[in-house]
Amino acid sequence: MTVALITGANSGIGRGAAVDLAARGWTVYGSMRSLDKGEKLAALAEAAGVTVHPVVCDVTDTESVNRAVAEVIADAGRIDVLVNNAGIGGNGVLEETTIDEYAAVMDVNLHGIIRCCQAVLPHMRAQQSGCILNVSSIAGVIAAIAQSPYVASKWAVEGLTEGLAQEVAAHGIRVALIEPGIVKTAIMAKNTAAPNATGAYDRAYQRMFAFYAAGLTTPGQPGEVSEVIYQAATTDEPQLRWTCGWGGEELVAGRAAMTDTDWVELGAIEDDAAYAARFQELFGLDISPRG
Repeated sequence: MTVALITGANSGIGRGAAVDLAARGWTVYGSMRSLDKGEKLAALAEAAGVTVHPVVCDVTDTESVNRAVAEVIADAGRIDVLVNNAGIGGNGVLEETTIDEYAAVMDVNLHGIIRCCQAVLPHMRAQQSGCILNVSSIAGVIAAIAQSPYVASKWAVEGLTEGLAQEVAAHGIRVALIEPGIVKTAIMAKNTAAPNATGAYDRAYQRMFAFYAAGLTTPGQPGEVSEVIYQAATTDEPQLRWTCGWGGEELVAGRAAMTDTDWVELGAIEDDAAYAARFQELFGLDISPRG
């Protein structure tokens, strides 16, 4: 029986993965900051005829993380798979984003993963097996415009995970990155901030929202990410990175094929139509204004 702990299981990708993996016969523990946030998860699990065990865990609190991991191990006897899914968005260009705003995003998206890995790794090393899946983002591969705090956190997750994969390979522990593109979740509805305090970055924010509007016409679904999580944890041919969701494969391939000069020059294009045309040429994605 595979025992999994999924952080941020009260909504979006985490909630979908918790129910889907429980339906595959896994014993799933879904963490959230307080149990009253788990009503939708409980309802979906009941409708699917499965059980997801709720666990209180605030990934910004080391003691809370340690208690949650200890609770799962005491109850199930082991943790085979840790899915570090808890995360928040963060819009803003660098000039206008405060250090405190960067720190708040980092504390969830990066430090939360560190806390959870540090709590579970002694147990996985002792059993000489385990799988850690860190949910990054396509923004961990390509520097999505006007989302500097989010991008910085996800690029940090990418580097952290690359290093961790080597550190624990000799202990029989598999580590991988899940890199969703645009997926239909509640975080999209919440991620509408456009600070633009100076008024100098209208174009950057407009292009960010045009990108998401394009993706949300045919977004990936949480179930698609659940399938990728399952594959990453169970495949006989492990790989470090798994991409899914709208734009995922195209953005990875496009960025790998273009030069750094191409990337910088894309941002210098003033006309929005010309920008969209060049973006499509580079990535094969149509982000021209909808409607």
